[in-house]
Amino acid sequence: MISEGIVRRVEGGKNAPNTPQVVQARTIANFLPLSCQRAGAKIVHNVDARYTGIRMETSTGPVVIEMPTEVGGVYRVVQEFIEPVKGKSERELVRFPQIYKPQGIAYMASEFLRSRGFLG
Repeated sequence: MISEGIVRRVEGGKNAPNTPQVVQARTIANFLPLSCQRAGAKIVHNVDARYTGIRMETSTGPVVIEMPTEVGGVYRVVQEFIEPVKGKSERELVRFPQIYKPQGIAYMASEFLRSRGFLG
């Protein structure tokens, strides 16, 4: 869990949020390929930025697949900056509508990251 800018581990599932977004993230994470798992794919719940997603440490820094917060929303793939660049702390890379199944989101996100050099 990320709160007040500090990443904390949620041990044994206690204090872990159990929302529809977490269920979506777990389902998608199960379909991610080995390259994403090597990049340390972890489900995170960022209280400060108000998102739940799958975070990976890529060759160009952290990347998060954010889950939609409302029905009809979109999945966003976002590159997070360690140090703000031009006043921004993140850059949106791509969006996917909720019309795709979890396997499709996992495939499209991983292929997008692989083809742009984020995953080795």
